[in-house]
Amino acid sequence: MLVIGLTGGIGSGKSLAAEYFADLGALVIDADQLARAAIERGSTGFDQTLAAFGDSILKDGEIDRQVLGEIIFKDASHKATLESIIHPYVRKQFEAAVASLTGKQTLVYEIPLLFETNAADRFDLVITIEAEMDIRIARLRAKGLHLSQIQARIAAQATREQRLSIADFVIENNGTADDLARQVENIWDGLTPTSN
Repeated sequence: MLVIGLTGGIGSGKSLAAEYFADLGALVIDADQLARAAIERGSTGFDQTLAAFGDSILKDGEIDRQVLGEIIFKDASHKATLESIIHPYVRKQFEAAVASLTGKQTLVYEIPLLFETNAADRFDLVITIEAEMDIRIARLRAKGLHLSQIQARIAAQATREQRLSIADFVIENNGTADDLARQVENIWDGLTPTSN
């Protein structure tokens, strides 16, 4: 069994790298998806989030993640409040996934805030996906984010240097999707020699 933390700044290409790891046979879990599930309508987290932030975060009976995101990126105390609701749920789901692994299975856990949450010691190894800042910004603008939103999110995350300080492997994702796929395959082949 191998438990890998896959991190990287926003716009670096973590999700695409995670897809490639899944294609190669890894069990992939996305911390952001778990965080979304933690506050879905009908969950305890939904009720707690509503109690903490009020009805202004609702849109058609659901939490408007964009509105909530704007609130928490502007105020560290609001961010801490939301994290206190989400993190215990996410941690529990992660631990259950690790406990379910058997034999030579590999779990790749996509976790943007790995450095920020001091979680590196929960993994057998850490891979960070990095990309030049102008490339990251262009990718995020293509997804519809405004420059001010991008800058706020980047400022809220660890720096490249901080991520590199905990990484066992670094993937530079400044090229094509094929370039990224090759780098993922090279790491995978090195970690799982019996899978060839």
